[in-house]
Order: sequence, then C-alpha cells, then structure tokens
Amino acid sequence: MSFGLTALALAFLAPGLAGCNEPSVANASSPEKPEVSIVTIKPHPRSIVRELPGRIAPVRVADVRPRVSGIILKRMFQQGSEVNAGDPLYQIDPRPFEVELKAAEAALAKATAARDYADMHAKRVSMLAHEQAASRASNEVATSNLRQAVAEVSVREAEVSRAKLNLEYATIRAPISGRIGAALVSEGALVVQNDSTSLATIQQLDHVYADFTQPVSEMARLRRAFDSGELDQIAPDAVRAHLVLDDGTQYPVHGKLLFSDAKVDAYTGQVTLRAEFDNPKRELLPGMYVRVRIEQGIDADALAVPEQAVQRNSGGGSEVFVVKPDNRVAVQAVRLGPQQDGQWLVLDGLKAGERVVVEGFQKFAAGDTVIPVSVAERRSAAVTAETTGSTSAVR
Repeated sequence: MSFGLTALALAFLAPGLAGCNEPSVANASSPEKPEVSIVTIKPHPRSIVRELPGRIAPVRVADVRPRVSGIILKRMFQQGSEVNAGDPLYQIDPRPFEVELKAAEAALAKATAARDYADMHAKRVSMLAHEQAASRASNEVATSNLRQAVAEVSVREAEVSRAKLNLEYATIRAPISGRIGAALVSEGALVVQNDSTSLATIQQLDHVYADFTQPVSEMARLRRAFDSGELDQIAPDAVRAHLVLDDGTQYPVHGKLLFSDAKVDAYTGQVTLRAEFDNPKRELLPGMYVRVRIEQGIDADALAVPEQAVQRNSGGGSEVFVVKPDNRVAVQAVRLGPQQDGQWLVLDGLKAGERVVVEGFQKFAAGDTVIPVSVAERRSAAVTAETTGSTSAVR
C-alpha cells in the first residue's frame, strides 16, 4: 500500500519537476553572441597604382664593327668589363695603311713641288705679258696650269687625310661607354670593312629603360575618370615608377615615366610605355623580367577594405560581411579595384561608415547577431594585456 502511495505522489510531482528544468534547457539553447573584429569604412585619398609586366632594356646599344678591312692582330679588352668611349678594343694589322699613308704623302710632296713651279712660271709670264714681252694667251695658259696644280695639291692632301684616317681606323675603339659583351672574333681573323658581322656589343647600363605595356581599354577608362572628375590627375613631373623584381623585392631606386606610345598593337590591343631608372650597381640587366608600378591618378575619397575581409562566392564574385545597425551580419556584394598595400580598393557596394567584418568568420552565419569589436580596440587591448603581463612577471 505504501508503494502505491509513493508512486501516486511521484506522478503528481512530475509536472512540477519538469517545469523546474525548463529554464535550464532554455539557457542551454541560447549561446552567447560571438565577438567579431570589424573595421569602419572611411574615405581616404589614395593613389591609383597599377602594376604592369615589363622588360629591362639598355639606354644605348652599340655594335662594334670594322671600318677598314684587315687581319686582327690583338684584342685589347676584357670580356664583360666596363669600357669608356674611345678605348681601344681591337688592333688590325696597320702596316698596309702605313704604306698607303707614305705613298699619299709622297704624292702630296710631288704635287706641292709642281704647284710651286707653276706658281713661279705664272708670275714670270704675267710680268712678261705686262711688259708686252709675252702674249696674253701664254699668260692665260700659265694661270690655268697654276690653278690645276693647286687643285692637285688639294686632292693629294685629301688622300693623305684618308690614309691617316684608315690608319687610325686600324685601331677599333669603343663608340660608347658601357659594358662590353663577348668577343665575337679572335686574333688572326679577317674582318671586312662595313661588314654586318659585329665584333662585340656594348650596352650602356648606368641608366636603363623598363618597357611595359598597358591595355588601351584601361587607358581609355582612366582618361574618362579624369574627364569626369572621379580621379585627380597627377602632374607629369610627379609621375614616379617603381620596379618589383622577379623575386618580389622592390628595387630601391624610383624612376620616371618617359612616354606612352602613340599607337596600339593591333594583335594585343595594348600600348607600350617606357620608364627610366638609375642603375648604379648594374643590378638591372637587359632582358630581365620586372613588374612596373606607376601612379596613374589620385582618388580623393577612396574606400578600401583589408584583403582578409573579402570573400569569394560560388560564382566567383567578391563579397564582404557587413554588421548592420542592429548588429546582425549581412552578406554584401562588392566590386573591387586594384590591390594596394594589403587592401582592396572598393569601386562599388560599400558606403562610408559601414562596418565590415575582418576576423571571426567561423563564429557566425549570415543573419546572426554578433558583438562587433574594432580591430584597433582589440589590438590596443592585446598590447595592454601583454604589457601588464610582462610587468607582473618582472615583479
């Protein structure tokens, strides 16, 4: 009987016990709101920087070629060394040119002697003609012979100058200053005047060009942005270019933009641009692949978000998580511009003052309510905690 009364009492108490447990269950099903790190979008003036592929080219290139024919006797330079304009590079056998010079000088001496005789004869005939002792015709013949002798002397002087020039050309000299490459002929080789074969190549490398290309559509879009006032144009003398080497490091010396080509490549739809850079250590070599960064304009009220804030959706588009005024998270599609200094420029999809999530994506789903904490505040708190911890450890 007592067992039956106990069971009956438990039956009456069961609803009450269940009611006592309901708050605990409700509390377990209501987790705390997650904290996420956010940044507040603010407009800032930003330079529009474009990074384009390019190649290094020398400022000047000169092929060393012979100006007279002959046999190479000696090479007088170290391959791969720096040479100055006028330095001797090759020596052609000079003996044929020395003989030619002597013959030209002898011919000049003979012509000079003939001119002197013609001069004395012309003076004598002129005096006799003045005294009526010689005919006018004789005087004219003597004057004509003198002029021919003077002309002959001029011809012989020119031949002497040519012979001296050929003798000088027997020593092949550097036409420009720069770094000389490999010797393409050796001693004993026969070289021919004005031959298309180069003996060596010299490249001036103290300054170099970076030639790069840009799509004409992008250039046209940039021009429209300038015309509409969306972008402010940088003054031509303020346009600077920077190089990024193939290993990702930035070349420490900035350059200047020289020009944009006046024609469009019919096959690629691109225009060629050129920038000039100082190369004091000869780090930049012709043919080297580089990326050129140029400032194309200034956006006075540009909006940007950290690169970790941008997500990609299944369609390949860009989107960010925005914390609304009620602290609910919403997905928002954005249109991005170029990436600069770890941030994406936002062309469309965000407004100034909106709060964008940058950390804590795994803690929520779209539509959840979160506790937004500024990245700057979180970092400041972390620094303060670290400083306090260090002080306590010292004590």
